[in-house]
Amino acid sequence: MNETLIPGQDEPANTAVLDITGEKCPMTFVRTRLALDVLPPGGLLAVRLMGEEPHRNVSRSARALGHVVLADAPQPDGSVVLTIRKKEAASASV
Repeated sequence: MNETLIPGQDEPANTAVLDITGEKCPMTFVRTRLALDVLPPGGLLAVRLMGEEPHRNVSRSARALGHVVLADAPQPDGSVVLTIRKKEAASASV
């Protein structure tokens, strides 16, 4: 399994990086969701993945949970890097 959750060298310092190129669906989004869960609201996660199905499913699932896909960048090796901004915390009603 090829998984990292570290500040990226090519990403802003406040961006976590998750490499799930070796994962298959549905684990691609499970790993992505776990990484998003530990980020603060508004935090950035760069997810490197491989294949059309993981690309489609991770993008769709992240949006369905209220996160924003800021970038969708194809890489020379055939992978794709999705940059996801974690949704802001819901404000408490008074």
